[in-house]
Amino acid sequence: MLLDRPVFRRLFLLGALATRGVTLGVRGIALDREGHVCLVRHTYVAGWHLPGGGVERGETAHDAMVREFREEAEIEAQAPLRLLGLFHSEVGAARDHIALFQAPAFSLRGPKAPDREIAESGFFPLDALPEGTTRATAARLRELQEGLFPALQW
Repeated sequence: MLLDRPVFRRLFLLGALATRGVTLGVRGIALDREGHVCLVRHTYVAGWHLPGGGVERGETAHDAMVREFREEAEIEAQAPLRLLGLFHSEVGAARDHIALFQAPAFSLRGPKAPDREIAESGFFPLDALPEGTTRATAARLRELQEGLFPALQW
């Protein structure tokens, strides 16, 4: 398939961004019992990120995050997710917004195998995030950990 090749996948994503109006994405914070956070490394963009993605037509932001947790990290929410904030993001397009959720209770369905979208996922101590953790990811985690008012920009 054409989208299996990174260059075509990246071109497809850029084209999709250029033709959309306002977009809504989701990201999620899942902390295990030891206080380690789940992060994912994508195949098509550099860095470690909180799990997440786009909200599909007819889908609520909450349901999109439940789906993204499952697809990207094998996380199964055991309780409704908690909305932590809504952020403006200029990274993809100036019209992007990201809803940030936290999973108060979850289980793991099993280890996440790499696939076309996710190269790697894992849980990391908040004080020892992996090299390459994105600025926005580190900032959101710091805000949560220190009880800071969230920034308006992703």
